[in-house]
Amino acid sequence: MNLPNHIAIIMDGNGRWGKKKYNNRLLGHEKGIKNIKKIIEYCLSKEISNLTIYALSKDNLVKRNKYEINNIFGLLKKYLETNIEYFKKNKVKINFIGELNLLPSSLRKILLLSEKKLRFLKKKLTLNVAINYSSKIEILNAMKKILKYKKKINIKNLESYLFTKVSGHPEIIIRTGGFKRLSDFLLWQAAYSELFFVTKFWPDFKVKDLENILIKFNKIKRNFGK
Repeated sequence: MNLPNHIAIIMDGNGRWGKKKYNNRLLGHEKGIKNIKKIIEYCLSKEISNLTIYALSKDNLVKRNKYEINNIFGLLKKYLETNIEYFKKNKVKINFIGELNLLPSSLRKILLLSEKKLRFLKKKLTLNVAINYSSKIEILNAMKKILKYKKKINIKNLESYLFTKVSGHPEIIIRTGGFKRLSDFLLWQAAYSELFFVTKFWPDFKVKDLENILIKFNKIKRNFGK
């Protein structure tokens, strides 16, 4: 099987899963964050080098209930604190992407500390975690840097300032939860990505679902405009 170098996932449906199962959106987010490790382990086993996950959009941060957002922050902190040794052992390098400077200082401190602890790993997998992320803002900021450093405006220079420059563009973008849209996620990078929309909510997404997507991916003739 021809495996991709980079998979990106919009992990949608956590709150709806919790509401449907337990009438509690927060339990859905707790289940959803636990589901990430199985996908990481699969990528490691198949030597897929890059995984990008959409944890929290800029719009989520502004428009959702503050109690729910703070709960998600708490889950993320706990996840990092309890799994940092796992990431070290398995050579998973974490790269948080988004406007981290606008996050609460206590959360930002943990994110940056986690990145620092894993910075010099001889990595097997780069895990990009998009939090307070907007692709439109990412592109805008890349353009501002081109102008700031007085570089020529072209595709190569713009891409050198994207958050995902180390991982390259994803061959596959998956969205769970039933909606068929990208929701301001990797808009530039998705130019030639194969898009897969899954009706299952993220907590119900299994490794077998990812394997089925990879089988479909291998049947696609990717022409890139040829």
